Amino acid sequence: MKIDIIINPNRERARSFRAGVSSLMSLLHRLVTPLVFAVVALVGSTGVASAAAAQAAPAAQSGPITVQDVSGRTVVLPKPATRVVLAQARYLPVLGLIHPDPVSILAGWSDEFKTSFANEYAAYKAKFPAIENIPVVGRHTADTFSVEKTLSLRPDLVILTSAFAGIAPGADPQSSTLIRQFDAAGVPVVVVDFFMRPLQNTEPSIRLLGQVLGRAEQAEALVAFYRQHMDRIAARTQVAGRAKPPVLVHAHAGSTDCCNSPGVGTFNDMISLAGGHNIGADVLKGATGQLGFEYINSRNPAVYVATGTGATRRAGAGLTIGMDADPERARASLQAVIDSQRLAALSAVRTGNAHGIWHGFNDSPLHVVFIEALARWLDPVAFADVSAQATLDDINTRFAAVPYRGAFMVDLTPSSGDAAAGPSSTTRVGSATPGAASGADTSGAGR
Repeated sequence: MKIDIIINPNRERARSFRAGVSSLMSLLHRLVTPLVFAVVALVGSTGVASAAAAQAAPAAQSGPITVQDVSGRTVVLPKPATRVVLAQARYLPVLGLIHPDPVSILAGWSDEFKTSFANEYAAYKAKFPAIENIPVVGRHTADTFSVEKTLSLRPDLVILTSAFAGIAPGADPQSSTLIRQFDAAGVPVVVVDFFMRPLQNTEPSIRLLGQVLGRAEQAEALVAFYRQHMDRIAARTQVAGRAKPPVLVHAHAGSTDCCNSPGVGTFNDMISLAGGHNIGADVLKGATGQLGFEYINSRNPAVYVATGTGATRRAGAGLTIGMDADPERARASLQAVIDSQRLAALSAVRTGNAHGIWHGFNDSPLHVVFIEALARWLDPVAFADVSAQATLDDINTRFAAVPYRGAFMVDLTPSSGDAAAGPSSTTRVGSATPGAASGADTSGAGR
């Protein structure tokens, strides 16, 4: 029997078409799937990189930036500054509190960070090698500052301090020759101050730097941190009738004849907020000056604080303290300063209330660390919960472009707490009349 098989040509074409489509889809799946994953990975990594770049980049500005500096001048910038001349290089770490790479925005600076803060300079150089290539426009004094060299660098901002510009409190900022010269050249200048009136001008100066550098959010975070810590101290020390024991701050101890001391302003304001009385302010009417040994002995300070930068040119005779300093070497250098300058007979030394601290905390928002340390040295009972070292650790974690590592505070007598733990006794320094046993003059201790 013959059987004829009849094949429907339309059905056969449909079957072939479906088979072809299935093969094509399989091929596309094999080709496209890896590409999709690659694109997703690329987008993800680009997003991370963009987030990192956004963190370092200035905030977008919708128009010109108008600010008022601490001298009262109104200054206008077309955009956040990226070519800054820093008249005093010691303020690089201040910029580093609100900018992750402050070296990248400098067009010029003075040479003092490299010389007076050599250890800190080395730490910055290790992280930001480009620091070696920043042009130098002068030393750390106004008479060595070159306006011509600065203008040749085409800066979009010059940062001066009140002291460097020669503007006394309440004076007309246009009395500054430097400001007039830059105004005439059309170069924006802002004036900051962490030195002459530190308690009044620190917060406005931080905010000002944040605005002109496009780092306003970071500046506000720093201001909030600073204010919280300062208020904690002031709430306990600025109380009517509270004793203010006499304090000797021996500035740049050992690097000069005995004894350089702050006068009015600067350290004086900080000593007062910490709850002490600066014996230098009673006889020195400028920001700094020299006290004689006889005067110091007669005032018999309850707390002795030596300062130093630990820089190579000073460390031979002064404190070995600051960046990468070893605590035991710092303590030994403090003892050497006391011995060489005949200060061992002071009751503060004999009772273990003698300390060393990094001078760079002055002239910076970091003076909050100095204030907390001194407050605890003066009154370890009232400030038992305050640790200046813990505050510095927080600053390292939250703000510092280059962390402050090493011994920045040291006690002559080792204590069981941190370097700012104060005397081991639980008796307040001010609980007895300072110097009573030796008949010291304390008539100015409360002023």
